[in-house]
Amino acid sequence: MSENILITGSSRGIGREIALYLAKNGYDIVLHCNSNLQKAEIVREQINQLGQNARILQFDITNRKECEEIISKDIEQNGVYYGIVLNAGISKDNVFPAMADDEWDEVLNTNLGGFYNILKPVVMPMISARIRGRIITMSSVSGLAGNRGQVNYSASKAGIIGATKSLALELAKRGITVNCIAPGVIDTDMTKDLPVDELKKIIPMRRTGTAKEVASLANYLMSEDAAYITGQVISVNGGLYL
Repeated sequence: MSENILITGSSRGIGREIALYLAKNGYDIVLHCNSNLQKAEIVREQINQLGQNARILQFDITNRKECEEIISKDIEQNGVYYGIVLNAGISKDNVFPAMADDEWDEVLNTNLGGFYNILKPVVMPMISARIRGRIITMSSVSGLAGNRGQVNYSASKAGIIGATKSLALELAKRGITVNCIAPGVIDTDMTKDLPVDELKKIIPMRRTGTAKEVASLANYLMSEDAAYITGQVISVNGGLYL
């Protein structure tokens, strides 16, 4: 029987690529979306064509009650997750003096609040079932080095790093690993409006990364080979800000 892995924000971009990559390597996938149900259905069909099972959970990761109810019900009906990838997130860029209250609140509530809202109903069932599972969080080069116009985003992603390291310490004796991936400039919808040609000049590899390159790392961290790796932040950034 294949292990189930919940991947938030898996209807597109990096989350979609991680879902497909893990499915190709024998995992069953629990897809998540908020509004892009149609896109999630397409990903589910692609996973089914790969010979793996997939189902979709639709909820808002900022809604704590909704997260708890839907995730707990899914675990009750289908069993404890082996792995979780916290990929869903947003950005609302603005220079700090001009930043609106909702631009701060929405980014922090989604990116950092989502960490709590998703993992709170997940972790105790993993411990109770003695699952030697895997938790992967998603930070960013902005969470490591900061970035102009992203005080809110950088704060949320830096917070993810601190939360990851602390949770890794708590769960290590249970055999559950908790690691963080920090992508740089990855070619997705989220970066399509960035001045990519200018950014390439400061990236040592002189190119953007691909979602597949992030997904391959997630696949490794999910594997038994990575059982002794926990509390780590691994960058996929072409050498940016080393």
